[in-house]
Amino acid sequence: MKKITKKPSSDFKKSFKSLSLARKSLLFIFLAILASSVLPAVIVILIGLLPTITILFTDPKNSAKLVIIGCFNLSGLFVYLINLINQFSMDNAFSILGDVFNMVIILGSAALGFLVYYEMPNLFVYITQNSSQRRLVNIDKELAKISEEWGEQIFNEQSNKIKQ
Repeated sequence: MKKITKKPSSDFKKSFKSLSLARKSLLFIFLAILASSVLPAVIVILIGLLPTITILFTDPKNSAKLVIIGCFNLSGLFVYLINLINQFSMDNAFSILGDVFNMVIILGSAALGFLVYYEMPNLFVYITQNSSQRRLVNIDKELAKISEEWGEQIFNEQSNKIKQ
């Protein structure tokens, strides 16, 4: 029987090193042409996604934080990307980034993502505590009702048996 061996996973760096110089240069030229042809969009995306890019470099292992803040940041940026696509020019890109209110919306949406990321656990703790407090109050009401129906002595005997 043939033994199956696991192939080592290929890293991006290893695959890039295995490319020849001609392929690397073609890849670089292609990316340069692509970036220069959509330069207004690249500029707006790079400036608009600065909070997300910062999190990517400062906290790379926390993917949940990156996803939440990145999605909020991208949602604030999306409206202006659509506006840029409708009038695709460098002047429009700089007018979008130059307007303070646009930047407040773009970066404020990332701040809203931070708020959601840091406060959502506290909200769940608060809801859980309130729910458990309501359940305890309902259990105490039921115990008082049972105590009235059975009588205090029988109720105390049964509760002492349960405690032991």
